[in-house]
Amino acid sequence: MLPIARKNKIKEIIKEKKSVTVSELAKSFKVTEETIRKDLQSLEEEGFLTRTYGGAYIPDGVENDVDITLREHIHIEGKQKIAAECLNYINNGDSIFLDASSTSLYIAESLKNKRLTVTTNSIKIVEHLASNPNIKLIIIGGRIEQASMSVLGRNAESNMNNYFFDAAFISCRALSMQHGITDSNEMQAEIRKIAIEHSNRAFLVADYTKFDRTAFTKICDYKTINTLIVDKSLSDEWKLFLQSYDINLIECE
Repeated sequence: MLPIARKNKIKEIIKEKKSVTVSELAKSFKVTEETIRKDLQSLEEEGFLTRTYGGAYIPDGVENDVDITLREHIHIEGKQKIAAECLNYINNGDSIFLDASSTSLYIAESLKNKRLTVTTNSIKIVEHLASNPNIKLIIIGGRIEQASMSVLGRNAESNMNNYFFDAAFISCRALSMQHGITDSNEMQAEIRKIAIEHSNRAFLVADYTKFDRTAFTKICDYKTINTLIVDKSLSDEWKLFLQSYDINLIECE
């Protein structure tokens, strides 16, 4: 296949899937990973996609559910700031829920010295915390979705209804003043919704790129959120909006 034809095919794939990995493209086109990296660099220079470690993604589309292996390497500094701030609201002896977001994975990585019960639907968080003797770890049961490495579906939702939390740390795909807090995946949204409803304190963790956008399905309204932790300062308009819902806004500058 000629390079121009391969690049056009990559465009088609990423328009549909919203994210791609270098390894899967190299295998699909039977070329080296270096060749694919050059193709992705060229497409990024055209403004078509955004490269990250191990692949590329496009931020547009209401059903844009980027692969977790790529999300881990997007806006790393901001997510680390958010995770560090979250520690101030987690006390020894707490029962907390961590969702299957890359930000929650960073929170999990910072829990080394905490004595907690952690419930999660994230396979990656389970892998990280399983050997920690201070953590009583509970994984939600159900079907594993490979793209997000999380447990989802009807059985997972039923299982979630058995647990309650001192605090739930929830991410989302987008936040809009008009449409609320939304996600790109219906099943992921339902797990997050249940976690919020079953927690004494609901923390929404979101990097600055998620504001003023709308994704495919609604998680909840702002009235169900106690605290919003974001990695950068928000506009005065957003601050006034959040104040109207009595949400505690924490900006990690």
